[in-house]
Amino acid sequence: QMIKKPAPSEVHAKVLRRYAEISCSIKDRFKYPVGREGALSLGYDSAFIEHVPSGVIESFCGVGNPFVLGQIGPGDKVLDVGCGGGVDLIIAHYMAGPQGRVCGIDLVPEMADKARTHIKDLALANCEVRTAGSEAIPYDVGTFDVVISNGSIYLSPLKEKTLSEICRVLKPDGRFQFSDVVLKDDLPETVAACLDGWSG
Repeated sequence: QMIKKPAPSEVHAKVLRRYAEISCSIKDRFKYPVGREGALSLGYDSAFIEHVPSGVIESFCGVGNPFVLGQIGPGDKVLDVGCGGGVDLIIAHYMAGPQGRVCGIDLVPEMADKARTHIKDLALANCEVRTAGSEAIPYDVGTFDVVISNGSIYLSPLKEKTLSEICRVLKPDGRFQFSDVVLKDDLPETVAACLDGWSG
């Protein structure tokens, strides 16, 4: 008997519920180091972490470090796909400097609101966050020099669409720097049909 995989709308609904809860607190929700300890263990430059207030860095739950793949240059236009509470967004902003522009999108309204609050509290110029999924990025063709993402692509049930959208908004010579969860083997059907597995 064939096991039915969840529809994209079901996956999105589960991700929305789980990460709305995580936006309130990440305590005991992940089986790997999070917060400042997690960022340092993943090789984040402590000089940039110092720019991130303690109350913000404690919301960090990334799975890797997209910045080890290349520095953000002064003046770069950067998009953070699945920006969460905004830690990578803030770090990218300090790398891009006052001439740069850093934008974030997140599917979860509570996460996007949290990132907006952090941006406002830090008075970051040329920085914005929109509530949007990765399968329909609300920016024009060729807008960004760099797109970063940290542990959000695997949450999309429509990965080909997500990657197509990322390519669309990148400039022709732009870069996509991401860290994510990958599979070594195909998932058993029972796991692929489980919404908890899709939502991390």
